[in-house]
Amino acid sequence: MNGETNLQQLLKNMTPILNPGDYVYCTLPNKSTINLADVVCTFREEEGLTVILKKEIADNHGLPYTYVAAWLTLTVHSSLAATGLTAAFAGALADAGISCNVVAAYYHDHIFVAKADAEKALNVLKKLSAQ
Repeated sequence: MNGETNLQQLLKNMTPILNPGDYVYCTLPNKSTINLADVVCTFREEEGLTVILKKEIADNHGLPYTYVAAWLTLTVHSSLAATGLTAAFAGALADAGISCNVVAAYYHDHIFVAKADAEKALNVLKKLSAQ
């Protein structure tokens, strides 16, 4: 199934949701015993394997982190080839003074914002969708 590419349709139908929980970014040590089934996202960088996971899992494994985030999902099935969606929501969040970290997955876009900004970010995204 192909995702939506029309920016106006993407914005109109993005329907953001706030996933429960607190999330953190960590770098795993070489001999980590963490179960990858507990990890939301991974990305291999030259410096190591970055993971996004629930804060309590990081705490249980003694993994250090510096940023506690909320996870928002745009439930519209966006195409990886769509143009402008990330710019539109990142711009709206920036205008509201909210930093965002974005993960584009096959079906949806996922946005991590500072935990303190979660509700504000959700409202900004809902307002953008309603315009």
